[in-house]
Amino acid sequence: MGRGLAIPAQPLALTANRKLDERRQRALTRYYLAAGVGGLAVGVHTTQFAIRDPEIALFEPVLSLTKEEMDRAGREVFRIGGVCGETRHAVAEATLLRSLGYDAGLLSLAALKTADDETLLTHCRAVGEVIPLIGFYLQPAVGGRVLPYAFWRRFFEIESVVAVKIAPFNRYQTLDVIRALAETGREDIALYTGNDDAIVADLVTTYFGRRIVGGLLGHWACWTKSAVELLQTCQAVTDTVPAELLATGVAVTDMNAAIFDTANNFRGCIAGIHYVLQQQGLLEGIWCLDESETLSQGQREEIERVRAAYPHLVQPDDNFIAEHLDDWLR
Repeated sequence: MGRGLAIPAQPLALTANRKLDERRQRALTRYYLAAGVGGLAVGVHTTQFAIRDPEIALFEPVLSLTKEEMDRAGREVFRIGGVCGETRHAVAEATLLRSLGYDAGLLSLAALKTADDETLLTHCRAVGEVIPLIGFYLQPAVGGRVLPYAFWRRFFEIESVVAVKIAPFNRYQTLDVIRALAETGREDIALYTGNDDAIVADLVTTYFGRRIVGGLLGHWACWTKSAVELLQTCQAVTDTVPAELLATGVAVTDMNAAIFDTANNFRGCIAGIHYVLQQQGLLEGIWCLDESETLSQGQREEIERVRAAYPHLVQPDDNFIAEHLDDWLR
């Protein structure tokens, strides 16, 4: 991960009766791999946390299916699985990931909302004994919790930590994480942005002598080929940031506001990603496991607005998918 990768947070493909659409789930993975991503994150927020519900039981099937497609890629793909829940459950998920050959666990602490730092760190160490850890600062608006500088300073002392996804959608909290890592002096932990509202700004800025090297983003679950190219452009910046690139950052944030449904406090964020993928033919519908989880009023129109406003960020993927979709669906 240290060299900086484009890593989409993989969505869940469902049929109209809300069962796993294996054919389209495989097509999604094939699209991401063909688009040139360096890794995939599965079983995370964008995949829908409800896949862990015993009555739904899709966590292992989706992990296994995605593993099969990554095995067929013919190149190295960094494999990340989401890890959630109280300690016993999180350790069990980490054990499953390790058995399936995943490289690291993206550790959500959302289930420990009232735990103090010592309890959180004990939890992290227990999971880190099973699989390498990617820390995760998930924004409270979608189920995360505030994690202060003092927590991160001690978290980065855990030997098995290999990276951190910074996704509080908050500049102050983003600085807490990066400053904590910088002050440890560790160079073996990679910084990844999960701030979908500030992707370009995060990728072209030096913070406390450190650079964010890549992105692990729900936003990159669609328009992925353009995202891979954008990351490469940002990584090439060594001094002055071109004004055109800063303008692209504004465009990407505008697009994110539409697909993530910021007007309604992110209520339609997963459905928004699904809508883009449906329009491109990768998904049959925008269905989520929770029937109430769908596009908000006016969100469809907002997505269509940004699709029309930024053809240079949309059309390359539309064309790429149209050219290869039949092969990916086989």
